Amino acid sequence: MALMIPPVKLKWLEHLNSSWITEDSESIATRDGVSALYAKLLANKEAVLLPQQVLCLKGPQLPDFERESLSSDEQEHYLDALLGSQLALAKMVCSDSPFAAALRKRVLVLQRVFYALSNKYHDKGKVKQQQHSPESSAGAADPHAVSERPRSSTDALIEMGVRTGLSLLFALLRQSWMMPPPPGPGGAPGGGINLCNDVIHTAIDVVSSLPPLSLANESKIPPMGLDCLAQVTTFLKGVTMPNSGADILGRRLASELLLGLASQRGSLRYLLEWIEMALAAAAVVSAMEKNAAPPHCQEGLMGYDCFMNILMQMRRSLGSTADRSQWREPSRTPDGLCSLYEAALCLFEEVCRMASDYSRTCVSPDSIQTGEAPVVSETCEVYVWGSNSSHQLVEGTQEKILQPKLAASFADAQTIEAGQYCTFVISSDGSVRGCGKGSYGRLGLGDSNNQSTLKKLTFEPHRAIKKVSSSKGSDGHTLAFTTEGEVFSWGDGDYGKLGHGNSSTQKYPKLIQGPLQGKVGCNPPPPPHRDALH
Repeated sequence: MALMIPPVKLKWLEHLNSSWITEDSESIATRDGVSALYAKLLANKEAVLLPQQVLCLKGPQLPDFERESLSSDEQEHYLDALLGSQLALAKMVCSDSPFAAALRKRVLVLQRVFYALSNKYHDKGKVKQQQHSPESSAGAADPHAVSERPRSSTDALIEMGVRTGLSLLFALLRQSWMMPPPPGPGGAPGGGINLCNDVIHTAIDVVSSLPPLSLANESKIPPMGLDCLAQVTTFLKGVTMPNSGADILGRRLASELLLGLASQRGSLRYLLEWIEMALAAAAVVSAMEKNAAPPHCQEGLMGYDCFMNILMQMRRSLGSTADRSQWREPSRTPDGLCSLYEAALCLFEEVCRMASDYSRTCVSPDSIQTGEAPVVSETCEVYVWGSNSSHQLVEGTQEKILQPKLAASFADAQTIEAGQYCTFVISSDGSVRGCGKGSYGRLGLGDSNNQSTLKKLTFEPHRAIKKVSSSKGSDGHTLAFTTEGEVFSWGDGDYGKLGHGNSSTQKYPKLIQGPLQGKVGCNPPPPPHRDALH
């Protein structure tokens, strides 16, 4: 009896596609890299190990050749059975070898990466190819003619039903707005529920009940669904205008539904389209005022709570540590409404803030020029976890931090390096601060004392630091790379690791000279993976 390598059950998770796309493809070529990526599959439960299968290698039952005389056909049959048994054993041994196991892991990792790339890019690329292919050039003017498969008669009937249904609905809504409102209780005029507004209000409730960004992945929405969204959006945009014929409540609900759809689609395009719509509606109201035709007192407004719910959802996803007291919010009227103009400005400001935060992640330290201040000067969020035995995480206690925790002490950090029981921070001005264990002068502060708070290091001659790399073993030593291409080192000097021509401990940052004197270093490779502090 021999045990085979356990098979696995594959279940790719859609929300992890983006992380697999960013994986370094070169790491798949190494056995250690593949093992790490395969462990990621198991940790995320995208690959689930199944019970090991047991292969029986008992072999065929053979007769007693000394006592029984066998015909040539029987002998050939038993010989084939023996060879088949040996072949099965050889296959099992080969499939259970370290090379076969590594190859199987590599294939699974490549499958996962291919699925992520195909899921994100292939579907849209396929549609674009169809749009630009010679076969579809005749119908290029019709964006709805593109489909991933040939349309059947059933598809055509369904599309016809949806299109005519929407057209009928829009026509009924417009006609209902033109009619006087139904009487209320007791025959009071204008007290009944308007059919149009009731339909739009129901649609708002449905969109609000969806999880965030439910409509963001357009590759998962059928072409007919995208077409319906486009038609509904066009209709609602026309309704929001004061001269559309809709009543005030209808225009207000239409603007709220448009904003809800834009936030669910999660694209900058749709948010900007809503801002354009809100500003256009506000401009019409302003023109009415200038033309001595005072608009209704509730013209150009929308629900305050509806807008703030969406705005706060965006801010929670942003997670900014900026002063929230400076965030713009629209003024709320006693009726619970707010101006479309103010709402458009608030939303535009939020979009700009999100773009600014995103651009900070796109700035590389390599883009900082010699002698210039770093491009990024805003605060950032730093989460810490792991061992805090020497206060290397700048927390009050020395207990382990088992989950990521926001650390305000690192708010102005531009680069962070986690070393052996110590942490170094590079600020926007190129200065370096350190904390944690101080033995062997590893903090570069002139002594061997532990530091529970960040302390600034002194560099002589004064230099702005670009990158820091600290050892993850031994007794701790650190190298600092300046914006001028020089290298400083400090800490434990065993085996001449500091580059100063001796094995002495260096408790202050010291410029490495000797053969490096006057030479300008190139950009160092990325720092090693840090599993204790991000």
